[in-house]
Amino acid sequence: MRSFLAFFKKELLEAKRSGNLLLLGILFLLFGMMNPAIAKLTPWLMEVMSESLAESGMTVTNVTVNALTSWTQFFKNIPMALIVFLLIYSSCFTKEYQRGTLIPVLTKGIPRKNVLLAKSAVMLLIWTAGYWLCFGVTYAYTDYFWDQSILQNLMQSGLGWWFFGVWTIAVTVFFSTLCNANATVLLGLGGTVLASYLISLIPKAQFYCPTALTGGAALLVGGIDVKELAAAYAVTLATTCLCFGISLPIFRKKQL
Repeated sequence: MRSFLAFFKKELLEAKRSGNLLLLGILFLLFGMMNPAIAKLTPWLMEVMSESLAESGMTVTNVTVNALTSWTQFFKNIPMALIVFLLIYSSCFTKEYQRGTLIPVLTKGIPRKNVLLAKSAVMLLIWTAGYWLCFGVTYAYTDYFWDQSILQNLMQSGLGWWFFGVWTIAVTVFFSTLCNANATVLLGLGGTVLASYLISLIPKAQFYCPTALTGGAALLVGGIDVKELAAAYAVTLATTCLCFGISLPIFRKKQL
């Protein structure tokens, strides 16, 4: 346990020194503020653009914005925040392989299991803190400007995207134990997410894929029943545990 905590603290310190912690903190904070800001500014922007659009033969009607507009922006922007997060942390293993910096750590007696678990825990912690910071800021500003009682299943819709992010971290860790190059890890991750999306296009398989958890906007208006996502949660949890579980023996035997 001591070796795990020591390496966990080392990874957190590295995230702070590299600027990744600050960068992601600012990114999630900005996205949280942007969501209600964009919604609030939408009528003004449409009014400004109305003259140029009228010249093109297009008419602009009055735009009504509310809490749903703000949260729709949230679910449009959070994928970009997740992509930036994964681009930064997809190399958290591979850069260690290339630099050979794990060898001195392992020779000091820290088990490989603790190294993998500590790195995974830091990724999960940063994603969780950043995501709920963004969610909380959006909630606070949206609640200030509009009535949120019109929304349905707000927390469940937010939980789905967080859990999807946890799943992508597990997939990233899995490919990081298999591959030595960051580009290969990203290719494996992208291919897995794409495969999940393509499978979800099959009507009978739609609610069995992790990507079903990203339908937060539909949950807000009651377009999807929360109970319909039970299978997606179960499959996502099972594959997340499987990815972490398989990664441990692979990493133990990996040649560094």
